[in-house]
Amino acid sequence: MRPKQQLSFLNIWNMSFGFLGIQFGFALQGGFMSRIFQTLGAAKDDIPMLWIFAPLAGLLVQPVIGYMSDRTWSPKWGRRKPFFLIGAILASFALVYMPHSPVLWVAVGCLLILDASINISMEPFRALVADLLPESQRSYGFVVQTLIIGIGTWVASQLPWIINKLGVSNEATANVVPANVKWAFLIGGIVFITSILYTIFTTKEYPPEDLDAFNKEKAETAGFGNGVKEIFTNIINMPTTMKKLGVVQFFSWFAFFTMWSMATPALTEYVFESPKPDAGVMSDAAYTAADLAYNNAADLVGSAMGTYGLTSMLFALVLTFITMKYNINRKLVHMVSLIIGGLGFIMMLWTHDATMLNLCFACIGIAWGSILSMPYAMLSSAIDPKKMGIYMGLFNMFIVIPQIVAAVGGINFAYKTFFGEAIINTMLLAGACLIISGLCNLLITNPNAIRYQSES
Repeated sequence: MRPKQQLSFLNIWNMSFGFLGIQFGFALQGGFMSRIFQTLGAAKDDIPMLWIFAPLAGLLVQPVIGYMSDRTWSPKWGRRKPFFLIGAILASFALVYMPHSPVLWVAVGCLLILDASINISMEPFRALVADLLPESQRSYGFVVQTLIIGIGTWVASQLPWIINKLGVSNEATANVVPANVKWAFLIGGIVFITSILYTIFTTKEYPPEDLDAFNKEKAETAGFGNGVKEIFTNIINMPTTMKKLGVVQFFSWFAFFTMWSMATPALTEYVFESPKPDAGVMSDAAYTAADLAYNNAADLVGSAMGTYGLTSMLFALVLTFITMKYNINRKLVHMVSLIIGGLGFIMMLWTHDATMLNLCFACIGIAWGSILSMPYAMLSSAIDPKKMGIYMGLFNMFIVIPQIVAAVGGINFAYKTFFGEAIINTMLLAGACLIISGLCNLLITNPNAIRYQSES
């Protein structure tokens, strides 16, 4: 195998820039989807189940897209870039229409389309970093990707609050999403497609080393049946390190799914004492006042959630400078980061103002920054490079399965059983899961995954 050339920061930035748009989509979805559901009439305990289509989309789409992108080569479009573009077009349309959903089931359908489309773009981006970077730059590459993700998370999460401050109303009649949220999703759709196009036009992919052998293998294994067989064969023969990382991922993503689905109802009620009002049990004037308080609180919660993006960005920036010069113990970094994030969730039990809430999310951002880089860096050092796409796709099973478990009753059962009926206890559940996830890093023993010895 010919050695890969080391790439400059600009090259790595360009290949990762499309993640800015992907994260705009994820941040708007994670920060404001539950708000849209509540606006359209969803009860608090029903919200996790309404989110189920997001992880289901990932479970179905990511392994298939990974398999297909491994087997794709176009002299004009490359290997991964066609999937970037298809996903970006579909996701942008879904983002723009989402807050205009007239009824709850339409919003749920938009979530399904949005998450499936984001997954079409996202998985090939993970594989692209491993495709183009030498082993000695893998941690660096995934950290730069995380830096861009952090920027996207922070900016997108601030949009409704900023747009409201610019004069766009966050008030609306019952069952109507406020105008500031609609504008935020429109901007998100534009950023999504624009940033993906930037990566497509600034990043060059390289053909397989032996193109004739690549085409021969592709022809011999063509067909739906062979595709299904290969996917299941790779699941059965999954490397041991990947399985152990899967345990870490399970608890991490259960925690973050709990945050995305339950943070708005939990924190508007507990921290700001402004739950979503019920129009059917109060006068019009009382509902208008209570709904304004809820929307103001929801804007603040969304803004605070952006803090975890900002912190992850700063954390990634520090890691960028470190990984340019030094080897790091990936397992130790990931373990400590997840535990800090878990403590951030737990501190919410003593939080009753926006300042303290931002501090909690700052701690969570350290965990988020590590989740977006360290597991992928460890995985890419422990799998066959020829199967990078399929394994990156299969690895995302460990992202979507915990979210499905959480959605079908895992959140409601766990927080009520172990912590009590109060809705804020969903955040305590998220914190406990992150701490467990951190400790599960002790399972990882592969020295290549833990610490790569650079050639310098």
